[in-house]
Amino acid sequence: MTIEHSPLPYPADALAPHISERTMGFHHGKHHATYVANLNKLIAGTAHEGASLEDIVAAADMPSPLFNNAAQSWNHAFYWNSMSPGALEAPSSDLLAALEASFGSLDEFNSRFVAAATGNFASGWTWLVSDADGLSIVNTDDADTPLRHGRRPLLTVDVWEHAYYLDYQNARPAYLNAFVEHLANWEFASANFAAS
Repeated sequence: MTIEHSPLPYPADALAPHISERTMGFHHGKHHATYVANLNKLIAGTAHEGASLEDIVAAADMPSPLFNNAAQSWNHAFYWNSMSPGALEAPSSDLLAALEASFGSLDEFNSRFVAAATGNFASGWTWLVSDADGLSIVNTDDADTPLRHGRRPLLTVDVWEHAYYLDYQNARPAYLNAFVEHLANWEFASANFAAS
């Protein structure tokens, strides 16, 4: 089974003016596509050929070219779904209650999420996750993903520079504020939470 380069769940210009069509063209059309192409070359003729992307992420040595390309393929597909051009302003009542229990309020979660992502020094990701202890915000470096650490991802933002540099240059906080204020796909996060 070939791992597919998942299409965007919306047109490439749908997130403008917060994320431009040009950024999406490079990010989805070049970066994400390259991870998938590299992964398919790495698994060809191996025991991983025919495995699901999640199974490859779980089985790959970390770090390794196999893990890096598999996890980046998965993380990016999850990231595209973590955004929506018609994003709801708030999560479902169940997720909202969990956010309030863990962070005090949705506004406080947004502030802490932006702060965590701003302070994520490495190229990597900032996630809202659920586990046995409730909800938390975690940073991962490079291709690392909560899937490898027993946590269920609910929402993520990409803090590699290619995610925002064409639109925001070095103003990472402006990109992150646009994400939480205009793009965060609470419907997707709520569905992930309901399935946890």
